[in-house]
Amino acid sequence: QVQLVESGGGLVQAGDSLRLSCAASGRTLSSGAMGWFRQAPGKEREFVGSINWSGGITYYADSVKGRFTMSRDNTKNTVTLHMNSLKPEDTAVYYCARRFAGNIATRPNEYDSWGQGTQVTVSS
Repeated sequence: QVQLVESGGGLVQAGDSLRLSCAASGRTLSSGAMGWFRQAPGKEREFVGSINWSGGITYYADSVKGRFTMSRDNTKNTVTLHMNSLKPEDTAVYYCARRFAGNIATRPNEYDSWGQGTQVTVSS
């Protein structure tokens, strides 16, 4: 069982940058792909990005492509979401997730472990 804890959320202004971190405990992350999802009030959980087990392959939702990047450090069991040029529509609770398979995935049901989420609020 992997426990995931997100951190780094907060209140920022449009155009600002923010870095979210996801720390794992219980088992190492190195063999599984990781994903970031977000959920705004009244909306379904939305795919943000995914990174494969080695960190060599990433994939992003169109809405964040070019602004968000993911990285991982398997030696530290951490995954990071770097968010630049934030927009008010990026406001949501952000969740990291892990899947046993090493390849990237975009659907929530393809992930096995989830963190509790961290709030990101972008003011205009």
